[in-house]
Amino acid sequence: MLNNSGPRYKRSKLERRANTDVLWCVLLLVVMCLTGALGHGIWLSRYENIMFFNIPEPDGHVISPVLAGFYMFWTMIILLQVLIPISLYVSIEIVKLGQIYFIQSDVDFYNEKMDSTVQCRALNITEDLGQIQYLFSDKTGTLTENKMVFRRCSVAGFDYCHEENAKRLESYQEAVSEDEDSIDTPSDSLSNMAKPRAPSCRTVHNGPLGSKSSNHLAGNCLALGSGEGASEVPHSRQAAFSSPIETDVVPDTRLLDKFSQITPQLFTALDETTPDPPLETLYIIDFFIALAICNTVVVSAPNQPRQKIGLSSLSGMPIKSLEEIKNLFQRWSVRRSSSPSLASGKEPSPGVPNAFVSRLSLFSRMKLASPVEEEAPHTSESPQGSGNSSCPTETEQQNRDPGLPEGEVAPSPGQPSASTLCYEAESPDEAALVYAARAYQCTLRSRTPEQVVVDFGALGPLTFQLLHILPFDSVRKRMSVVVRHPLSNQVVVYTKGADSAIMELLSVASPDGASLEKQQMIIREKTQKHLDDYARRGLRTLCIAKKVMSDTEYAEWLRNHFLAETSIDHREELLLESAMRLENKLTLLGATGIEDRLQEGVPESIEALQKAGIKIWMLTGDKQETAINVAYACKLLEPGDKLFILNTQSKDACETLMSTILKELQEKNPTSPERASLREGLQHTQDCGLRAGLIITGKALQCTLQEGLQRQFLELTACCQAVVCCRATPLQKSEVVKLVRSHLRVMTLAIGDGANDVSMIQVADIGIGISGQEGMQAVMASDFAIAQFKHLGRLLLVHGHWCYTRLSNMILYFFYKNVAYVNLLFWYQFFCGFSGTSMTDYWVLILFNLLFTSAPPVIYGVLEKDVSAETLLQLPELYKGGQKSEAYLPLTFWITLLDAFYQSLVCFFVPYYTYQGSDIDIFAFGNPLNTAALFIIILHLVIESKSLVLLSPAQRALNTTSCEGDAPSWLGLCEFPSVTKIRLSTLMTGCMAVLNFKGARKCSPSRCLQWNEIRISTRIHVLVIAGSVVSYFFFALVFGSMCVTCNPPSNPYWIMQEHILDPVFYLVCVLTTCIALLPRFTYRALEGSLFPSPVRRAQHLDRLTAEERTDALKKWRGAGTAGRAPWKYAERPAAESERRGPSGPPTALTVASAPSRAVEQGSASVRETALDSDCSETKASGTARPSEG
Repeated sequence: MLNNSGPRYKRSKLERRANTDVLWCVLLLVVMCLTGALGHGIWLSRYENIMFFNIPEPDGHVISPVLAGFYMFWTMIILLQVLIPISLYVSIEIVKLGQIYFIQSDVDFYNEKMDSTVQCRALNITEDLGQIQYLFSDKTGTLTENKMVFRRCSVAGFDYCHEENAKRLESYQEAVSEDEDSIDTPSDSLSNMAKPRAPSCRTVHNGPLGSKSSNHLAGNCLALGSGEGASEVPHSRQAAFSSPIETDVVPDTRLLDKFSQITPQLFTALDETTPDPPLETLYIIDFFIALAICNTVVVSAPNQPRQKIGLSSLSGMPIKSLEEIKNLFQRWSVRRSSSPSLASGKEPSPGVPNAFVSRLSLFSRMKLASPVEEEAPHTSESPQGSGNSSCPTETEQQNRDPGLPEGEVAPSPGQPSASTLCYEAESPDEAALVYAARAYQCTLRSRTPEQVVVDFGALGPLTFQLLHILPFDSVRKRMSVVVRHPLSNQVVVYTKGADSAIMELLSVASPDGASLEKQQMIIREKTQKHLDDYARRGLRTLCIAKKVMSDTEYAEWLRNHFLAETSIDHREELLLESAMRLENKLTLLGATGIEDRLQEGVPESIEALQKAGIKIWMLTGDKQETAINVAYACKLLEPGDKLFILNTQSKDACETLMSTILKELQEKNPTSPERASLREGLQHTQDCGLRAGLIITGKALQCTLQEGLQRQFLELTACCQAVVCCRATPLQKSEVVKLVRSHLRVMTLAIGDGANDVSMIQVADIGIGISGQEGMQAVMASDFAIAQFKHLGRLLLVHGHWCYTRLSNMILYFFYKNVAYVNLLFWYQFFCGFSGTSMTDYWVLILFNLLFTSAPPVIYGVLEKDVSAETLLQLPELYKGGQKSEAYLPLTFWITLLDAFYQSLVCFFVPYYTYQGSDIDIFAFGNPLNTAALFIIILHLVIESKSLVLLSPAQRALNTTSCEGDAPSWLGLCEFPSVTKIRLSTLMTGCMAVLNFKGARKCSPSRCLQWNEIRISTRIHVLVIAGSVVSYFFFALVFGSMCVTCNPPSNPYWIMQEHILDPVFYLVCVLTTCIALLPRFTYRALEGSLFPSPVRRAQHLDRLTAEERTDALKKWRGAGTAGRAPWKYAERPAAESERRGPSGPPTALTVASAPSRAVEQGSASVRETALDSDCSETKASGTARPSEG
């Protein structure tokens, strides 16, 4: 976190547009001031000899008209400076604060499991949420739950499908569904709230290894703790990645049978007469040992604090002299030595920096392994270590209990049993593998910077001396641990990582080699088939391998690694080379398949976002088959999509392949974007009927990011509906986002949940972090934080639309308001010789923008809702207006200014011609102008508002009646018996009718809440508008009665009092207001009746009944999509249980097959890939298996 420089400063697109228009206003101000200066000079030149107009200075010098015009330019700057909307920026910040408040107050964002809601960490880009065009999403933890469940494994070429574990997962999911249904029932809400939550660090009573107890099969979300201590785990002691679905693994029966053959007699002192242990048995032992120790998992007991690192040799012994201290440190260095010669008790070979290298190796292990503050257990120096047990507390030796099965160790008093240990892992993958190893009684007991203790069933506790750890990184895509094996006393390297990385590092065996090499080749081929099968099922795959080193080899590697660690120049490159020298010529042990389920609501959210015109890219580090399967499961790809896979190793092959794919797409879609119109690709792909998906791997992605292929790559992606980037590193993710944002100049959004997503979150226009199980790095670097991916739909489609529309209209209104009022002063200059005189008192001039007309646009920007949230979610197409910036286009800005000029002309000349020839004072002439301008500006806002509603007396009477049905009585808007409602926006849209609701109609709770919000919003609007008008008249009356000599020789004394008694004043105000607003009123009426926009049509849906609304939605979507149900998250949670049936299992990874074809050109090939769903695990009834994404 110290190296995190924080997100870059982001400015919203709307703010940049407003800054440009402010510059246009400055230019307009300069033109108006130049006009005033030129007019003043011409005026004085015409009356140069008349002293009344050209008063000389005290010294008799007469100012020339040119100099007077220059002075008048600056006078006009001061007079007309209100044209520059300085207050606009303050109002924008206030409006954004209000918008953020309502976003964070939205109860639909609340996640009960995590007890969190949306966080708005950026205060200046809320409106950008309504203009997103490209969405870049991580997969693990973002689209999936990041709950890794061990599903399958392959050891020594044999696949173990763990059918019993699959049944356990099905029963767990059924229990979860039943629990959700009971929570959705209103009558059980109080009882469900009273139930205590199960703690994260669960206690599972495991029976003996050979007995498939019902505790495993029933060990689902209910945590049926028949085991000891099931209720002893405190709630405050929570650990990540420790839910029952992750920890309770049911062993495979075939693998259990092979485990039963493992006995201590297999590893006794061997001689010529003793046969070697079976190779498969050795592979099984090493495989599960690697699962248990090749990680950085922290072991702790749930009821005990973490223990500090302690050494028995240094504790409990009185220190008497410096010599004894020296001897103790020498013994400490010997015990911690990483040198094989020292560890084995041999003399160090000459030339090996044993003491210093030992301390360095210890420091490296402590730095890389995230050491736990535990006390080192008392272990013997013997390599077998069978007489000692490693436990989290410092205890005595364990004693065998004769009553226990062979191979099990009785825990001493105070030592936690294996089932009560808590594993705290850096990633859920590590935790899942450790729990899988524990299911086979290969239990990780303790970990210190010096050693790792594993309780391996019949073999007893095994103490591995930890020599070195090479942590995982995105370049190597693997991690390794170097240990001294207690059984063989050899230096062993255990490595786990991505199959693409491990397979390349295996030892090369010739076909005519030894039988052991041939067997290794067979294991490699079988394991590769199993990996492909796991990937097709949507499982995350890892390969497990090992390497045995001699003491001399390890000493040589350690010496070189020490030089790399202490190097100043090119340290990272040297460390990578050192790791490569260690991780080669590996022996493949097996592979694992881990399931990561899709989050709830992800397919529906992605489908809605794609309908909204957002292009979605999935950037993941998983392998190709897994990413494709997840893309199908979350509806990013559809079964009918044509997939093109870009998997090349060189730049030339990549260029050829992209040219071939692009040519084929352009032939099938003539409207696809050309090179000259690359930015229009998004719009073309949405209109054409062809759906294509692009799958690109990490190496090919690295080629496309080079300078020569970037444009061609973007043209190809513009033709595709979805893009999936596999095996992508965190740096490649950020480079992809930066490439699309800078070259296409589109609004981008990146969403992720882990530290590897921080770079792309910061690069995107909007970064969203998910507060998942991988820490808070993504949240801390994000602009917005949500609990689940499904909340992104509401954040963009509802609040993004509202924020953009509100702020756009408010900014345009500010420009209109300032130009319309300032032009009154400008038109008056034509009748006062451009002398800079104002027909309004300066206090009124100041307070007009500061007080009288400032509150209504701010309230409009905070509360305006042109379309209800329910409609916005059911019609994601309405989001496209924000993508095209329809609410705030340059043309819209200039039309707004022209309208302001017209209204200012009417507001000035109607009173001018009315009072022409009269003897009214200058301020008496300005008072009708100010009053008419106030009404015009405020009613202009009323015309533009879509959520203002006037309720009739009968409607208001309903507020005191009780509401029948499920809605609470305080809403008062659930039934409309013979009620008349007049909606101002209905008049604006050309309906020109009064809506009569005849008969009693019951509303759903969501509709009741919607009408209640409209009622409250309308009251606030009316209150603020009335307050502005009342404050204006109050100030004018008080100021006119108190200010006698405020601006001599003219003063506003008693002017408003006299005008209130004058009927002409009312006639002027009404006539001026009607003539000024007539064009805009007419345009809005014609727009709503003759050529309604999608938003106008959607507004009409909010006023229909449920049946009429359903029919209107079917007509909207057309005959092809008439049967598609609205988005399931359109309603609030209170009404969700009414509309949906019992919730089923998560979306299954069933992928429809499609024909495969190849288009070859040169050495490159274009493949349309389709995955056939595997029906081996599908029930006969046709129910879909749980998602494996």
